[in-house]
Amino acid sequence: MNLTEIYLIALAIIFAVPWLVWRVFRTDYWAPLVVVQIVGGILLGPGVLGAVFPDYYAFVFKPDVILALNGVAWWAVMLFVFVAGLELDLAQTWRNRAESAVTAGFALLVPMAFGCGAAALLLWSGPGWAGEKAHTWQIVLGIGMGCAVTALPILALLMEKIGILRTPLGQRILRYASLDDVAIWGVLALILLDWARIERQAIFLVGFAFAAFLIRKLMARLNEADRWYVGLIWLAIIGFGADWSGLHYMVGAFLAGVVLDAKWFGHEAMDRFRNTVLLTVMPVFFLSTGLRTQWDVGGLAVFGAAALLLVAATAGKIAGISLAGRVLGWPRGETAMIGWLLQTKGLIEIIFANVLLDKGIISNAAFTALLLMAVTSTTLTVPMVTPLLKKLGARVKAEA
Repeated sequence: MNLTEIYLIALAIIFAVPWLVWRVFRTDYWAPLVVVQIVGGILLGPGVLGAVFPDYYAFVFKPDVILALNGVAWWAVMLFVFVAGLELDLAQTWRNRAESAVTAGFALLVPMAFGCGAAALLLWSGPGWAGEKAHTWQIVLGIGMGCAVTALPILALLMEKIGILRTPLGQRILRYASLDDVAIWGVLALILLDWARIERQAIFLVGFAFAAFLIRKLMARLNEADRWYVGLIWLAIIGFGADWSGLHYMVGAFLAGVVLDAKWFGHEAMDRFRNTVLLTVMPVFFLSTGLRTQWDVGGLAVFGAAALLLVAATAGKIAGISLAGRVLGWPRGETAMIGWLLQTKGLIEIIFANVLLDKGIISNAAFTALLLMAVTSTTLTVPMVTPLLKKLGARVKAEA
């Protein structure tokens, strides 16, 4: 077979296997399709398919095919992160800045502290978790922040699924997650700061500030159709600039979206665009993520690390929200529900971990542990939140 035929076989597997599992086994309550796709990527990677059927794996996922798939995956994740940046309503967050800042602060700092403690424990336990290019503080802070991540786009999808996205409570939760998303990308930029390339990064940030001013002026004068096309050009340019400066193209993708206003694109159009990206190209990113999963330290060690990080992430997030709830006087049931929703990791965690791996901050084993933690965290969300929501149902509907 030629390269094109093998590439299409790989695409058929990527799209067919997760969808069949999701549809046949009706996993939507425990694991939405996006979670099944992430797990499918892991199963199709070298750690599972490559170990069980090495010859078949080598035939389908040969280097040329992986290179072609990676090109699709890079653009797919840039589009997804761009839309995540667009979705942040910073004006609404500013109007409710006191409550939002208190909640987002506790929701970020407490699980980050728990995660940093877990990272220090992993490093103390033995070698195999650190990347080749990292300082200890980068590893600890990177894994700690990985435990504090909230996946804003997946959070919105899950809240839409359980029927609270458009309620005042749902909008409050989105505000908290929005602030944390901004902070997470800021911390990521700090972790990736390359003092040998500080001049390039300074040039990029100054140039970005000037370019953002100009693009906002231009966008305000364009019609909606042209805004989408110009937005994609803007995304590619800023992604290139961020990567050239020594940050990462995904940091650039987020910055490209966050400086633009969602109203210029329309929420319905953004939802359609995000869903189209999730349907058509993000499964390829999930596969490329799965291809990175390895068990270099040993299977039990990786699963043990994932369990440790999951406890740190969920306990830290719920503890942080509980502290915020006490300060702000929230009802206890509401506090628990918000905590479980905000611990959703999903795609942002995977993207975050991909960047750490790309830059040599963490090892493949640490990446796999973070990936397993993210999948489990996201899978827990709906089953944990649904009974809590039933108890709060009457009050949530009354507020709406």
